[in-house]
Amino acid sequence: MGKTQLGARVDDEIAELARARAKDRGLSLGDYIASLVRDDADGMRQRGLDAARRFLDDHQALFDEAEDAEQRSTGAHAA
Repeated sequence: MGKTQLGARVDDEIAELARARAKDRGLSLGDYIASLVRDDADGMRQRGLDAARRFLDDHQALFDEAEDAEQRSTGAHAA
């Protein structure tokens, strides 16, 4: 499979973050970006978001109870 060079302009902060994450994963910047595109195309991001939504749907009442208990113990009131 051949390789194609792409060019993209991003903010300096994004460029540094991309370089750092690629290094953390032991990948070249090009391979890191390719993995992000593959993950996106494979729907991993969406599946993760769907799983997070299901988790919150299943457990939101527990979080609400904990927040209410904390507000009662600190005397805080919702605006």
